[in-house]
Amino acid sequence: MATDRYGHFLYEGTEEGAAHLDRAVEALLFFRPEVVTAVGDLLAADPVSPVGQAFAAYLGVLGTEPADAAVARGRFAAYAAGLDRTALPPRERLHTAAAESLLAGDLRGASGTLERLTLAYPRDALALFVGHQLDFLTGDAVRLRDRVGGALSAWDADDPHRGPLLGMYAFGLEECGHYDRAEEVGAAAVARHPHDVWAVHAVAHTHEMRGRYAEGAAYLEARAGDWSGGNFLAVHTWWHYALFALEAGDTDTALRVYDANLHNESSAGLAMELLDAAALLWRFHLAGLDQAPRWEALADSWTTRADPPFYAFNDVHAVMSYVGAGRPAEAERLIADRQRWLERTGAGDVTNDAMTAEIGLPVCRALVAHAHGDHGTAVDLLWPLRRRFHEFGGSHAQRDAVQKTLLESSLRAGRHDLARVLISERTGLRPDSPYNRLSQARLAAALGGGAEEGVR
Repeated sequence: MATDRYGHFLYEGTEEGAAHLDRAVEALLFFRPEVVTAVGDLLAADPVSPVGQAFAAYLGVLGTEPADAAVARGRFAAYAAGLDRTALPPRERLHTAAAESLLAGDLRGASGTLERLTLAYPRDALALFVGHQLDFLTGDAVRLRDRVGGALSAWDADDPHRGPLLGMYAFGLEECGHYDRAEEVGAAAVARHPHDVWAVHAVAHTHEMRGRYAEGAAYLEARAGDWSGGNFLAVHTWWHYALFALEAGDTDTALRVYDANLHNESSAGLAMELLDAAALLWRFHLAGLDQAPRWEALADSWTTRADPPFYAFNDVHAVMSYVGAGRPAEAERLIADRQRWLERTGAGDVTNDAMTAEIGLPVCRALVAHAHGDHGTAVDLLWPLRRRFHEFGGSHAQRDAVQKTLLESSLRAGRHDLARVLISERTGLRPDSPYNRLSQARLAAALGGGAEEGVR
């Protein structure tokens, strides 16, 4: 038995295994690719370590890559065959249970188990990180904030890992609308560790949600050396930078970032990177700016993956790519495949069942309707869900592509009453947004120029 180097918990294994666990947790907290090697070394040193096996399972699912999850399920099943769970120490038993739920597709069940673990072991950084990511994947903003906020008092002010916890807390604060506090906490995390990409990303979100596009771009530019490479979040942070440029009307910069960093011939083709690319191009699509060659290449990347049902949020972005590329038949095939899957499986314990049935498929169908110019149908599908989009994961900034689709279809379908409400909501939150001002002007023009006062 050994402790980790900060005394956060007892590790049931060898000193060598504990050292590899230290490396793995450190890399995980800062989104460094070395986490994969470190977990492999941990399992080589302690093949039956419950924490090591659970760690490998977590990595297999959190990237939302179906192939990685399948490998993780096979590895964990071999480990767990004949395992006496009652003989495990409480912490290891909870990690094992969380990993099993996660591998079975029960993201919310795994989240709840990790929350119970954190109640007993608030200094378990692995449990906090994985739980935080599950809160993000399931769109649970309150837990995203409070899971970490409730554990922080157990961490010493000078603990080396308190910094990345502050970065996580900042993101939870931002997703709950506490933008000033989120910026303050995120800045404190970055001051401790300038390369804390999750904290940098959290601060970027606070600028996005307040419509401070120039400030957001300047913030990322000033720290580009700390976040723009060597971590799993670099592409996503480049997406934020491109979004700032696009929102400010600088389409050339947004496209340069897209080509250099979001999607090109050397891109890895990971789902989380492809969805960022789709989310940016979809905003061009909504603005009527043709990006046919980029759409075509992106749609090819999704087609090559041929993903099974796994995470509805990814499916929505694949459909964006297909309809953006003018390939609605491929979008319809994906939708039909997911519908058949739901009919076969029914309502089970797999979190993606409800995500797909209740949010994912209606949004996919609305995207197809929007692309066909059937804006009334798009509105009918999206309007009842507009306060539920968080249920299929992602952040407010990511889901805004769907919210904008609803607004665009409302304007184009002549549903001026709905458009007025949506524009009023958006303008109240981001009064300086060029997009919101343009939408307001379009509505006023559609109403004959006399309605501007009514949509302020």
